[in-house]
Amino acid sequence: MPLTQADFDAILLTLELSSLTTVLLLLIGTPIAWWLAQTGSWLRKPIGAIVALPLVLPPTVIGFYLLVLMGPHGAVGQLTQSLGLGTLTFTFTGLVIGSVFYSLPFVVQPLQNAFEAIGRAPLEAAATLRATPWDAFFTVVVPLAKPGFITASILGFAHTVGEFGVVLMIGGNIPGSTQLASVQIFNHVETMQYAEAHWLAGGMLLFSFVVLLALYSSRRTQQGWS
Repeated sequence: MPLTQADFDAILLTLELSSLTTVLLLLIGTPIAWWLAQTGSWLRKPIGAIVALPLVLPPTVIGFYLLVLMGPHGAVGQLTQSLGLGTLTFTFTGLVIGSVFYSLPFVVQPLQNAFEAIGRAPLEAAATLRATPWDAFFTVVVPLAKPGFITASILGFAHTVGEFGVVLMIGGNIPGSTQLASVQIFNHVETMQYAEAHWLAGGMLLFSFVVLLALYSSRRTQQGWS
């Protein structure tokens, strides 16, 4: 059989992680992107740089510092232990936290670009109709920024699927708990099971191609409508 039960478990865990991470990224990234698009504060550039750090930092660096932070001697680790939650390292929850940090710029930047492209005119028009800021955001901004939300969702999900360095540092390689598809490919290669590695790697290659094809197709469709 090309794929083992461990492979299927790793794939399902990867999809679960990617789906949950994408939802959290949209919830967290939307207000950050909106603030970055609207503010004139001097903090805009440094905060934007912090958000974009995962684009240039090696994944192992991010994973290492999160491992230290969430470990038994780190600030977060000591807090979770005092609350009776133990440490978050080598757990699925820890993987979610690491994934959110690692994929944040892939959600924030498309949303920020979409918000900036809207401009102030629609918001000013909504204000003349006595719409509250919340009403204007959900009835005007969100529909106009729909292409940005689609792009952010696709990139956030796909980027999480392809994680390796961060998740290996934080979660290790625990079957059924933290063993993702990318880690399982590494396991197959390490044990010289190249046929199994080919099947998983080929599946991820096909998935990546389909994601990019869908992304570029949606952009062309949106341009055709505009």
